[in-house]
Amino acid sequence: MRILALVALLLGLCGQAFAQDRSAVERQFRGWLEQQVWPRAQAKGVKRGIFDAAFSGVTLNWDLPDLVPPGTKPRMPQRQRQAEFGSPGKYFNRGSVDAATSVGKQMGRCHAAALAAAEHRTGVPGRIILAIWGRESGYGRVKIPYNVFEVLGTKGFMSTRATYFTDELIAALRIAQAGHAPAEAMKSSWAGALGQPQFMPSSFLDYAADGDGDGHADIWRSEADTIASIARYLQQHGWVAGRDWGFEVAVPADVSCTLEGPDQGRKIHDWEAMGITRISGRAFPDHESRAEGFLLMPAGRNGPAFIVTPNFYVLKDYNMSDLYALFVGHVGDRIAYGVGDFIAPWGKVGGLHRSDVAAMQRALEAMGHDVGGADGLAGYKTRRSIGRWQEATGQSATCFPQSQMKAALLR
Repeated sequence: MRILALVALLLGLCGQAFAQDRSAVERQFRGWLEQQVWPRAQAKGVKRGIFDAAFSGVTLNWDLPDLVPPGTKPRMPQRQRQAEFGSPGKYFNRGSVDAATSVGKQMGRCHAAALAAAEHRTGVPGRIILAIWGRESGYGRVKIPYNVFEVLGTKGFMSTRATYFTDELIAALRIAQAGHAPAEAMKSSWAGALGQPQFMPSSFLDYAADGDGDGHADIWRSEADTIASIARYLQQHGWVAGRDWGFEVAVPADVSCTLEGPDQGRKIHDWEAMGITRISGRAFPDHESRAEGFLLMPAGRNGPAFIVTPNFYVLKDYNMSDLYALFVGHVGDRIAYGVGDFIAPWGKVGGLHRSDVAAMQRALEAMGHDVGGADGLAGYKTRRSIGRWQEATGQSATCFPQSQMKAALLR
């Protein structure tokens, strides 16, 4: 009993110390707002009343990911918190795909004129706009819960990307100063993204567009403005009018999965000459066959494969995830053309601890491989580095991290 009482006492003391530490950090946060953020906001034309209203009642949100409180060091999260960095097949769960498709078809009919106008101005197909809109906010139906100033203030003050989030905080204050949205609309995702297209504040300032002709770009309450803004964002990031996003393909066993990546492009007819074919059996369109394409194998040999176009990487500019861009392209095709699921199945891979993937990446880096950074995320550079290591050690390349590789890589 004495031991239990001592443990309880120590836990209580630790809890008190932690609460005191948090109180001290909250005071540092208020000082940072006053000394660092306010001068920058004022220089950008933000009035003191707007600044004070933005941070009235705002405290640090300690539940946000990737926080680095003062006096601590960044820690690699053990578990994958975002779906796009876990098991690839789970990203295409039945509910998400079907909902984005069925509601997207309805919204396509309701907003056909706005979609056609946006496509005419930018060259971005309506089906792609719809798929992004659906993925980002459920076509404006998903509740966006956070106070943007709380999120960006917290992450600007103490996160692994503090400079980036501080810049976005200044942009959010500029939006408030300009009156682009009522105060109650300044809600965001856990990362600080705003409105129906989930624009970061700087993207709103750079790319928001007036689609309904009322002289304002309102991504909170106007569907036409949301549509126009998504289209303008993609256009400004290099969308190539007239090209598709990509095609599901069959990759022969003698074509290495290490050929994946946007830096290893070939004319699509050259990929065809290597034996890669559309898995549907249809030919590539002539204009696509003569243009550049890139091999994409988001689960390595353990899932569907694709030849994608430069437009795929424009979609990645919206969200830096292969699976996000693939979801958007696929749902767009389901909306417009009624296609079904990918023909090749997703294998049961993924789900490793992020810290384990990072350890494997560090081992590959020590061998001279470029894995794109030891961040615990299996992007294309990590996938093909695994494949190159496998080939160099006499294995068949699968190009995806799996648990049994860890011991061999860390020897």
